Amino acid sequence: MKKTQIITTVFEYDSIDELSTEDQELVLNAKEAALRAYTPYSKFNVGAALLLENGKLVQGNNQENAAYPSGLCAERVAVFYANAQYPDVAVKTIAITSHTNGSFLESPVPPCGSCRQVLLETEDRYKQPIKVILCGERKIKIVESIKQLLPLFFDKEMLDE
Repeated sequence: MKKTQIITTVFEYDSIDELSTEDQELVLNAKEAALRAYTPYSKFNVGAALLLENGKLVQGNNQENAAYPSGLCAERVAVFYANAQYPDVAVKTIAITSHTNGSFLESPVPPCGSCRQVLLETEDRYKQPIKVILCGERKIKIVESIKQLLPLFFDKEMLDE
């Protein structure tokens, strides 16, 4: 038997004011997107904002459907839109935030497993890490790559084995 330890580095902040101006703008765009989410069933709004390498900002929000599997998360809405509109431009940073019961959540909410996998594929596609900003009202967490949130990942290299 061999024991392996996986360490994830997470940077924590208490306020949006501690972030760079660029990251603050991205968080505000994610919040704006969250308020426009279509969530008639869960009432749990998620907003995502991407900063692309060309300086463009792309927003996404969760879209629900009465047939639950037919909906889509905010992160994937944003990434798929960015890849469709700017197929040759890498994603530099994604900010994610959540809103429910009339206010933004105090603690950040991380992306689901499917969204983590899509973000990983996007990192691999452009061969550069995506900084992930998870924003709550009282705490902000930042990782420098989606691989910090998905350390035992499945990628295209495994398809070649």
